[in-house]
Parts: sequence; C-alpha cells; structure tokens
Amino acid sequence: MNERHVGAPGQVKEVTSLANPLIKDIKALALKKFRDQQNAFMAEGLKLVIDALDLGWQIRTLVFAKAGRGNPAVEKVAARTVAAGGTVLEVSEKVLVAITRRDNPQMVVGVFSQRFLALRDIRADNGDVWVALDRVRDPGNLGTVIRTVDAVGAKGVILVGDTTDPFSVETVRATMGSIFAVPVAKATAEAFLAWRGGFSGLVAGTHLKGAVDYRSVDFSRGPVLLMMGNEQQGLPESLAASCDRLLRIPQAGRADSLNLAVATGIMLFEIRRGALKLEPIADQQ
Repeated sequence: MNERHVGAPGQVKEVTSLANPLIKDIKALALKKFRDQQNAFMAEGLKLVIDALDLGWQIRTLVFAKAGRGNPAVEKVAARTVAAGGTVLEVSEKVLVAITRRDNPQMVVGVFSQRFLALRDIRADNGDVWVALDRVRDPGNLGTVIRTVDAVGAKGVILVGDTTDPFSVETVRATMGSIFAVPVAKATAEAFLAWRGGFSGLVAGTHLKGAVDYRSVDFSRGPVLLMMGNEQQGLPESLAASCDRLLRIPQAGRADSLNLAVATGIMLFEIRRGALKLEPIADQQ
C-alpha cells in the first residue's frame, strides 16, 4: 500500500487489493450486524459527503476513485477528512465496485458515524411536524419518507418498533442525502406511547377505519405528530387509539390502499399547506 500527499494537511493511502482490512471493514457495512458493531454507515456521492461534512457529521473514511485525483472538489473533501481525523483512501475501480456493489459506482464514498436523536430530547414547538413510522419494513419507503420530511421542512422521523435500518445502503440511497438533514429517533412502542403522552399538539394517524377526510382537518394550531402504520398491517390498535384523529385519504379507483411513502407524502404536504396557509404559487411566464 503506497502513500502520497494530497495537499495540506493530509495524505492518501492507495489501495488496489480487496483483501485490504480497511476495505473489508467498509464492505462489511452492507450488513446491519457490522453497521451496529462499528456504529457506522456508508454514503455515496461527492455532494452527499460535502453536505454531511457541512452539517457536522463525523466522517471516518473517505474513499475515492483514481479518476478523482486532481479534482479540486475531491481534493478539498480529502483535506477536510484528514483535518477531521479521518482516513482517505484512493482506490481502483474494482475496489469501488466491490464496496458499493454497483457496476457504475459514484466516484466518492464516505463512511460516517451513525447518529440517533434521543426521544426525550424532542421538543415540539408550534408549527413543528414530526412523523412516527410504525414497523416500516421497506428501505425504499423509509428513505423516501425521510427525503419528503426534509422537502416539506418537517422536523424529523421517529421509528417505532422493529423497523428497517435508516442507515442501510438502500435507505441512505433513497434519502438522496436527506439522512444528514433529518433527525431520526427510534423507540419501542411502549416508550413511544409514554412519550406521546407528553406531546401537546395534534396527533393524527391514517387508518382504514378513519372517518375524517384528511383535507378537512385544521393543522394550523400547535405542533403536529403524524403517525403512519406498517406497509402490510397499518397502525396497530394501541397506536391508533392514541391518535386524536384517525384520517382517511379518499380513493376513486379499485385500489384500497396507498404505498406508505406516497400516503405519507400526501399527508405531509397537506399538513404543510394547512400549517402555513400557503397559497398556490402562480406559474411564472
């Protein structure tokens, strides 16, 4: 393994072997067991890595393809990584393909420390919106919800019960970088219900038994907690019973339910419209 200097103040290690222990550790992050052991996860793409650094996330390792050598943006990120105490690896395309499990991988990959928000530290103020997801199973759904939470300016996501990992490669990809901007908390159903008891705002959940049209609710007073159920089963009775309102999204076709991420997106934009009293934006000529 060779070393060369990358500007000040750092140096880069060149790696071409898949047997390198550093590469083995990064590849292992594809499995939750090792993500938990290392308390780490992987994010792909130069923009995502820059965003994460700008938002104060701790970078452990920066990996970039040989094609990135001499790229000013890559060199700058490499210097920032070293300054933050991280390791910088310049790798062959073969190594990058093995790390990302993609035939056409991004030029840059970052390994970051995981970060969860403690449930007890959530303080919901007027205008705040939080989303609680019960036992969400699909990483694409979770990633899309996190991305949508970011898009509407909601405050964060609470994962309830046994959910998919927010730091899996698939979830992180689906967030398109929003994993770094959206706080994520996790809790058992019991701990969540205890916390919900102290939530001062409106708690609304979508439910097949919901009698209230989601468009008829006033979301403009106080904070809002939106509860969304598992993809297959919806909200369990214990969580449904804790809602102030059980809402329905009317459907005109033969489908009797919506995809979780789609339903959450519909609800979040309606809550945003109601809370902010937004007027439609006129088309610009």
